[in-house]
Amino acid sequence: MESCRFILGEEVSLLEQELSVFTGAKYAVGVGSGTDGLLISLLANGIGPGHVVITTPFTFIATAEVISLLGARPVFVDIDPETFNLDVSKLSETLEGLQRRGTPANCVIPVSLYGLCPEMDAINAVAQSHGLLVIEDACQSLGSLYKEQSSCNLCKVGVTSFFPSKPLGCFGDGGMIFTSEQSLAEKFKALRVHGQTARYEHEFIGINGRLDALQAAVLRVKLKYFSKEISSRQGAAAYYSKLLEPLREEIIPQYIPGHCESVFAQYTIRIKNGKRDKVAEFLKARGIPTAIHYPMPLHLQKAFARLGYSQGDLPVAEKASREVLSLPMHAFIKESEQDQVVSAIRDAIKN
Repeated sequence: MESCRFILGEEVSLLEQELSVFTGAKYAVGVGSGTDGLLISLLANGIGPGHVVITTPFTFIATAEVISLLGARPVFVDIDPETFNLDVSKLSETLEGLQRRGTPANCVIPVSLYGLCPEMDAINAVAQSHGLLVIEDACQSLGSLYKEQSSCNLCKVGVTSFFPSKPLGCFGDGGMIFTSEQSLAEKFKALRVHGQTARYEHEFIGINGRLDALQAAVLRVKLKYFSKEISSRQGAAAYYSKLLEPLREEIIPQYIPGHCESVFAQYTIRIKNGKRDKVAEFLKARGIPTAIHYPMPLHLQKAFARLGYSQGDLPVAEKASREVLSLPMHAFIKESEQDQVVSAIRDAIKN
């Protein structure tokens, strides 16, 4: 406040440096939101009209929204039923089909859903064989690890969000783009200020996508405690899994592969046999909040009707949308509170 520098400035620069060290990426560029970060990442890499970008239908709309905003076409690939992340085998099939039809893809945006990184080695290998840009949508996964490497630093570009509900959240909107390519980082910095490379000199068409200094200052304080909070989230997730084990015939938590460490932005379960909505209602009646991430996959959203998808096209994502339920999860949840949650789930299933 005393500096009177409310947009960008020293606090943003220091946060960028600290998160560069945290993730291992050479460069971090603060932006106004995770959505801004995805949009700028595509802009900087020349994605626009006539291009095809692959992504998952089982995520927040921003991932595909930015593709459409730039005039490119989103193509959705179904998900793995256990991790809820993009299915790599179906990615290969889709890319080959696009190639045969003469509309090859230009980019793939895998999403690290609920804090779990997808199979990035396999995705990167498939992308390389097809000459694709890879951008990790890590808006839910800052702090997660894939084969001991940090989310946001698993491919050419990674993007995270600091929305208040994220594991590292600010007091408003905020985001960060990560890369180890200096030329890209410089372009990201220009694009976040209307394509400006020097005062009132604009080399590119950009956007107003700057990170507030106040939000950066908040994040710098919270970052000091972030590793401890990640451990707390992981402990809470392990306790949920232990409590839910006797209910495995009805309840299936998201599968976490042994080479991954999730930050558990959400602790999400599948409730089989069409009981999800009734369980959610039962928990609500007991004062226990839950959420559905996500109740309708993107390919069935009205906003993407022009793409021509129909019910049944991506059956795994569609089934997940009918079955998933996110339980209360944060770094400060008590085991006694988790006991109450699972006890209510147990009673709901019995009834």
